[in-house]
Amino acid sequence: MAAAPSSWSWFLPLAAGVSLFKCLFINSYHSTDFEVHRNWLAITHSLPVSRWYHENTSEWTLDYPPLFAWFEFGLSQAAQHFDRNMLLVENLNYASPSTVLFQRLSVIVTDSVFILAVRECCRCVQEQRGSRDVLSRPSFVLAVLLLWNFGLFIVDHIHFQYNGFLFGFLLLSVAKHLQSRHLQGALLFAVLLNLKHIFLYVAPAYGVFLLRSYCFTQDNNDGSIRWRSFSPLRLLALGSIVTSVFALSFGPFVVMGQMPQVLTRLFPFKRGLCHAYWAPNVWALYNVLDKVLALLGVRLKLLQEVELPRAAMTGGLVQEFQHSVLPSISPSITLVCTVLSILPAAASIWWRPRGGRGFLRCLLLCALGSFMFGWHVHEKAVLLAILPLSFLAVESREDAGIFLLLTTTGHYSLFPLLFTPAELLIKVCVMLMFTIFSFAALRKLHSY
Repeated sequence: MAAAPSSWSWFLPLAAGVSLFKCLFINSYHSTDFEVHRNWLAITHSLPVSRWYHENTSEWTLDYPPLFAWFEFGLSQAAQHFDRNMLLVENLNYASPSTVLFQRLSVIVTDSVFILAVRECCRCVQEQRGSRDVLSRPSFVLAVLLLWNFGLFIVDHIHFQYNGFLFGFLLLSVAKHLQSRHLQGALLFAVLLNLKHIFLYVAPAYGVFLLRSYCFTQDNNDGSIRWRSFSPLRLLALGSIVTSVFALSFGPFVVMGQMPQVLTRLFPFKRGLCHAYWAPNVWALYNVLDKVLALLGVRLKLLQEVELPRAAMTGGLVQEFQHSVLPSISPSITLVCTVLSILPAAASIWWRPRGGRGFLRCLLLCALGSFMFGWHVHEKAVLLAILPLSFLAVESREDAGIFLLLTTTGHYSLFPLLFTPAELLIKVCVMLMFTIFSFAALRKLHSY
């Protein structure tokens, strides 16, 4: 049952409060990603499209899909009114006060997409009848868990990225599927893939769910698939939407004969198994085991230290490495492991779809599988699981327990992103506030 308009009076002040809180951190520490995006502003503003994916004056070359490059181009039109010098490709590591102000504000303003998405997701939550206490309303708790998410806050508004803008498209897409508006959901996700290709991790959930629940229109009485209900017209409509978005995004580069160069930038497999800060996944444990075995081998004189490969298992730039004792892991091995980890979830929604909630669970498991087994996984990728799990946490007591465990460990793993002394107290206090609220609100919501 839809909530009365007056019952949503809390949403706008909550969203405004979040935005104002973010403004307090405009002059805080920012990572190399700040220079990455400043450089992309300069590339897309100063150079013709044909040179976007060839420019390499900076080590931080453009490596996002074309729609994000056009997003940067759009931002650059506003950036020129703040400081034109930030749009010069040769101005490496340029960070004037006007540049910092613009880039920080650009993240806060584009978060409006995320705010809209949160509002749509809150509308999909099953409300408890007769609840007047706002803290007992799942929609309010969900809004706080998403808008005030600790990980998203430090990654975007201190470390510096545009994840809120991107996750806005993901959550809007999820909301459309929960509302059975599948074509709109597919369109939003296709746009998202052409903004940041890391969301390929959850593409299997979309592919299986849409084929099973949209292209097949009927089920048998036991919930199994009715093969004769397949609709070629629905598949054609779905395929047309997806291919149109990809054609619009990549078409110009196909015409210019630059697709090999673009794909090389998007999938730099020589960057290594692990990112500079190891994500807490299977390969981090594998690396630790390899180091322990190497040390034991040297101490027991089973291995010669000079013969061991030079340690180089992390890095943000292009680099290859070898493990010392254990077999080295290739991208193909990580792909196989990832596929095997998500197969049970994909098979489950194929044989028993269970509607939009079943799709959301599959999406979550795909995100976790890719985080645990993927190639060169960023520690920030844990947000791809935490944010969708927020929705399930407010509706299920069991999911709430998993959410508290995942957010505590996942958010703590983001601490190395903020390593300067000035941010120590901030990250500890904000995480404690988010964690305490999450525990208290979910406990009250589910009456533990």
